[in-house]
Amino acid sequence: MSLPLDVLGGITAEQFLTEYWQKKPLLVRNALPEIADILVPDDVMELALDENITARLIKQKDKDPNQWSVKTSPLIKGDFQKMPKLWTLLVQAVDHYSFDLAELWKKFPFIPQWRRDDIMVSYAPKGGSVGQHFDFYDVFLVQGFGHRRWQLGQMCDAESEFVEGQPLKLLPNIEINFDEVLAPGDLLYVPPGLAHYGVAEDECLTYSFGFRMPNIADMMDRVSDKFVEDQRLRNPLLDVLRHKSNPIGQVTQAELDYLKAELLAQLNQSDVLEDAIMSLMAEPKYPENIPDAEAIGTGDLEEVLEQGYLLQIEPASRLIYLEQNNQLLFWANGESICISTVFTPFLKQIADGHAVALNPQLSEQEILEDIAGLLNESILMLVPTDE
Repeated sequence: MSLPLDVLGGITAEQFLTEYWQKKPLLVRNALPEIADILVPDDVMELALDENITARLIKQKDKDPNQWSVKTSPLIKGDFQKMPKLWTLLVQAVDHYSFDLAELWKKFPFIPQWRRDDIMVSYAPKGGSVGQHFDFYDVFLVQGFGHRRWQLGQMCDAESEFVEGQPLKLLPNIEINFDEVLAPGDLLYVPPGLAHYGVAEDECLTYSFGFRMPNIADMMDRVSDKFVEDQRLRNPLLDVLRHKSNPIGQVTQAELDYLKAELLAQLNQSDVLEDAIMSLMAEPKYPENIPDAEAIGTGDLEEVLEQGYLLQIEPASRLIYLEQNNQLLFWANGESICISTVFTPFLKQIADGHAVALNPQLSEQEILEDIAGLLNESILMLVPTDE
């Protein structure tokens, strides 16, 4: 049994997963006090103007707050001139630009890494909002600066009605059964489909720790990509056994069943299917945020083995593994990767969110070659121990 977690208000991970996860909301006061003031509004405004950032500027008209507009990145200073009273700025993947924020993923060790989406920050002056809506993913809303009032309502789904003629998927109304103001450090878990409405009480920043599941369409796309790469599958199938003639316009049920069976037989080849799904789950959401690494060789690593560096995942990259037949198989940034057996236990630790010290214990040539390759692909990064 795991220990109670402060981030969950003193309940265990098992209790949270059993009673709350994807079922009902949870409010925890002062769950993440260390998030307060990691960023201030000026930091978010500066980030939004970076040409590599994914951001949205959402405005409500002064004369008719029910009329909305959305401007997506790249944003320029001119976009922030002649602003209405009510507006919100959303900046995606701020964990890729702040190591302090990226470290806070470790506060959620009970949700696997492959479920992570990104950490989005929402800035708004008093009264700012993105309207009444719901999401298809799990989110932990954490207040970082100022105060925001949250109202929660009914469960929704793909059949729910939206307000017509707006650039956002807004709900016409919510049945309020939760109404609380969050202060810096407070956390609110919102399960998928739950209607919610957040309004800034004053100038504020709210962080959204999103956890998303893949959808069937994306998985099928990735499986299709893997099949296309297999030249053997480009050969025509053998015809079915024919004992009698049929009208030339007809596809018989036996023919259709045969074609379906052949397709499903290929899908049931677990190695292809597993590689496709694992590649999808290892795909970074914002590959453009992965920095270009400076070329490094094994000799460079040998020189710094005793200088106090740590190996950890590059925040914009993804690294996951599958345990199969007493063997660990790794995928990173959308591709399977080959790693020496001797480095496998160390890479597992890194994939599990731990930093591994670069020291003489890792001086074997095979290990250094693995590390150099992963650093050159920006899957891993070197961090001085004093940071």
